[in-house]
Amino acid sequence: MKILVSIDDTDTMKMDGIEVRGTGELAGLIKQAIEEYGWGSCEPITRHQLLIHPGIPYTSHNSSMCFEAEIEQAFLEPLIDFASDFLANESTPDSDPGLCVAVTDRISRPGWLIAFGYMAKNYVLNKQEAYDLAEKLGIHLSEHGGTGQGVIGALAGAGLRLSGNDGRFKGKLKIKAENSIIKAGDICSQVKVDMVKCLEEGIVLQYDDMVVLGDHIKPVWLYGKSVLLVHAINEDTVTQAHWQTYSKRQLKDF
Repeated sequence: MKILVSIDDTDTMKMDGIEVRGTGELAGLIKQAIEEYGWGSCEPITRHQLLIHPGIPYTSHNSSMCFEAEIEQAFLEPLIDFASDFLANESTPDSDPGLCVAVTDRISRPGWLIAFGYMAKNYVLNKQEAYDLAEKLGIHLSEHGGTGQGVIGALAGAGLRLSGNDGRFKGKLKIKAENSIIKAGDICSQVKVDMVKCLEEGIVLQYDDMVVLGDHIKPVWLYGKSVLLVHAINEDTVTQAHWQTYSKRQLKDF
């Protein structure tokens, strides 16, 4: 069965003399454990930006992390137990970690979960709203330290991942290309990218379209796919490259 695992609020801004592991790193370790224990296989992690507001006691950037996994029914409770203990033990002191685990085909009203995710990008929500919705939809939601405020972002992250149209993937892509120029089709064959697209012009690049790789190559989660975004540039007469990957600044919108 397919599940979504989402966590939030596991770190603090900084701790003097102590290296702080971010929420993305902890999500990666949970993902790694699922595969090492033989519980199932996992998809890459997506980062979902939530509302920045004085009324929200977020730690660093108020973003949640979510990934999809395919597991056997028998491993669902062991996974939840492991993730719960892991967050309680590994989250930074003074953080407010939350955990959401949703079995996708058991969510009675997926639209409600998606709507909650988008609300968390635009409005200040509270824990009770998150718990009430999770109970109605049959979703595991739990807090593991501090105020437990992270349950809001954890539930929202699952909803945004389920929407198929929010977030960017954790980590940068490593693509081999001569002089940082490569065909769009070769990008898709080298790494986990389903399409290369220019949103401004509504164009999905064809296999032979040449792309200039920037220094922050990171796909986003759109249409339920891993999409590498590009923008148009003046065509290079030698390489015939007419596209370049999004910069870090451009990706902040996702």
